[in-house]
Amino acid sequence: MDEAAHITYNKAVEELREREYPMLQGTTYLDHAGTTLYPKSLIERFSADMVSNLYGNPHSASNASQLTTRRIEDVRLQLLELFSADPEDFEVVFVANATTGIKLVMDAFRDQENGFWYGYHRDAHTSLIGVRETATEHRCFATDAEVVDWIRQPTQQDGRARLFAYPAQSNMNGRRLPLDWTQRIRAANDKGATYTLLDAAALVSTSPLDLSNADHAPDFVVLSLYKMFGFPDLGALIVRRSSAHAFDKRRYFGGGTVEMVVCLKEQWHAKKADSLHERLEDGTLPIHSIMALDSAITVHKELYSSLEHVSQHTSFLAAKLYKELASLRHGNGQKVCQIYADLASYYGDAATQGPIVAFNLHNDSGGWVSNAEVEKLAAIKDFHLRTGGLCNPGGIASSLGLAPWEMHENFSAGQRCGNENDIMRGKPTGMIRVSLGAMSTLKDVDSFVAFLREFFVQSKPLSAMAPALCEEVELSSTSRLHVESLSVYPIKSCAGFSVPPGQAWEVYPEGLAWDREWCLVHQGTGAALSQKRYPKMALIRPSIDLAKGVLRVGLAGLLKGTTAADEITVPLSADPRLFADNAVYRNASAKVCGDFVQAKTYKSSQISAFFSQALGVACHLARFPAAGSGSGFSPRHSKAHLQKYQRARSLRIPGAYPDAAPVVPGVCVSKPILLSNESPILTISRSSLNRLNELIKADGGKAAQAEVFRANIVVAENPDCPPGLEDPYAEDDWRYLRIGEQYYEMLGACRRCQMVCIDQQSAERDEEPFSTLAKTRRFDGRVYFGEHTCHVPVEDSSIFKQNPSITVGDAVQPYREDEISQDSRLWSLVG
Repeated sequence: MDEAAHITYNKAVEELREREYPMLQGTTYLDHAGTTLYPKSLIERFSADMVSNLYGNPHSASNASQLTTRRIEDVRLQLLELFSADPEDFEVVFVANATTGIKLVMDAFRDQENGFWYGYHRDAHTSLIGVRETATEHRCFATDAEVVDWIRQPTQQDGRARLFAYPAQSNMNGRRLPLDWTQRIRAANDKGATYTLLDAAALVSTSPLDLSNADHAPDFVVLSLYKMFGFPDLGALIVRRSSAHAFDKRRYFGGGTVEMVVCLKEQWHAKKADSLHERLEDGTLPIHSIMALDSAITVHKELYSSLEHVSQHTSFLAAKLYKELASLRHGNGQKVCQIYADLASYYGDAATQGPIVAFNLHNDSGGWVSNAEVEKLAAIKDFHLRTGGLCNPGGIASSLGLAPWEMHENFSAGQRCGNENDIMRGKPTGMIRVSLGAMSTLKDVDSFVAFLREFFVQSKPLSAMAPALCEEVELSSTSRLHVESLSVYPIKSCAGFSVPPGQAWEVYPEGLAWDREWCLVHQGTGAALSQKRYPKMALIRPSIDLAKGVLRVGLAGLLKGTTAADEITVPLSADPRLFADNAVYRNASAKVCGDFVQAKTYKSSQISAFFSQALGVACHLARFPAAGSGSGFSPRHSKAHLQKYQRARSLRIPGAYPDAAPVVPGVCVSKPILLSNESPILTISRSSLNRLNELIKADGGKAAQAEVFRANIVVAENPDCPPGLEDPYAEDDWRYLRIGEQYYEMLGACRRCQMVCIDQQSAERDEEPFSTLAKTRRFDGRVYFGEHTCHVPVEDSSIFKQNPSITVGDAVQPYREDEISQDSRLWSLVG
């Protein structure tokens, strides 16, 4: 059809929809793939059939039963005709739904003497993926190229049956996979033992499937008839007769699938042999649903002419919707929709793309919009759509860039299908799906685009801010500071991991991502180990491997060669199966800065042996749960730090000055932390460290490295700053930092102990730098160096990305107390 013909056809659909789908009045229906609607005339025709005829169980000689038998056989033929399938070559088996059809095929292969090999495509629905659990070996093909390469390779003849399954159309994004794979597999030299299972449920809901050539057709095709017609709730399995022998080993029988059964004194039965469907349709057939299918096929043809016309119409609508969504832009030019279309598919080409658009929404600063919030608002406005994982884990993972460890981690942190944990660790956990069907119209497309424009497109840059705030978005060009380095300490008291330059590292309320989530605990007392007592912990070198999703732990210096393994790895995901006592939290007597903590101990003897051998003390690796992990435990909290300006105020003569509340209301409010000592983040200044080292070297001592202070953030002057302009200990007066686009509150100075004297490269003790610090940085009998810090959350998530991050090289702008009001955005956050 050309565009004019599409417009004419669309008008006809609008009239048909008004007449046949009264339940859609006032709604915009965009969930055809989820819940297909049935036309009114179908129900009327089926009702007339039911009140005019008497149908009985086919397993009888009564008139009612014989009528049922004839009608069912007629419907089988109608269904085969719909797909141009010759009854001489194919047989229809009625099942409850497409998943039941898949399980029927699975039963046949599971019962093979030597088991079976199973292969499936990444885009498979969970119903196809589940078959792998009964296979003796299985493989997930991540790309089309992998499938093609596998087809070309000779089959290993190991006596096992082989089954390859894939969807004709992805139920996630509508991408249509090559239908000629079945032909190529059958034609490939020695692949006679490989059968093919095609999940056509999504495809045939809006598109024809041609089975006219039995030599090229799949061995098994599963259909969801309710997705095609809306009613009845019925599925079908179409089997190539030449492949029917695959069911010969199926063991189960039930209902009328057998000719005779002996169960007393002897165990014997004889299966029916006249037709395949008689052997596979266990129990009484859903006869009334099959009668309804007769009406559904007839009514569908009357209303829509053919599936080819439906395909052309829905393809036209999907192409328009895709173009409209792709063109949406916020006022600042940021795109609104992240559309998950396969590179091999093209909207408007029915051979490669079905009428589904899957996407997520961005706010005007590039952050993700919560799908749960989209769905709530859509429901209020009578838009029917679907969000979430869409029962397509492979497609979701590949489209959203979710590694297996991230999905494990999300699950451990409470993400479940259908709940509101839809953005975790900076990534969506699902997507929005819009699917169009036979009754969809241009008005549906236009209404949905208008809905997005109204509620999710920001026409003005950073419109959530006051105009004055927008002027403050760019950092001051006079900023002389930058982030010199970032470090996290995955295992408390062990060596740090340096964040690579250019790597954006996420910041959470508890601190930097992965910072001090693990610790070592004594096997006897349960007390947490630290460098104060075990200085060799400095030689345990953890690193975060995000690509593999693991925490790697190696050894350096004196510890090399002390363990059976040179390195161990621990999954980043908090999989409950990894921990002792069936993942029940073990009460530990460990104290961290006076707090009793409860941690999950790893049950692996290999992990425990690695650390025990390295340190010469029996210990376990344990993990402290972050907030929101679903553990039931709350995080520890930082200690309130008394700021210097507050101490000074307490010495004032009463009545001399009005008693005003602190400028920043959150100064003494505790912050959530994990196993860090006193606050979420520790920051030091390179200028201050340089001044300290000058004093140490003046007395003949050894200069201290930044690592001994175990800071997360090291702030330094820019390389192009003129020499001699360093400002040591300026951080004593800082109240806030702006790092990149984020703000951080300075909670107070960090009190130091003798642990700073442990060389982090050799684990040897020295008197410096604590000796010099005690002479130069002692206040009220306590020694201080560095500043406790926490991230200042942005209450309106539309202003910035939901997951703040920090990167080596980010510009740093400090603010003293009297400078807070100079940054209107900062003032809006804390003033």
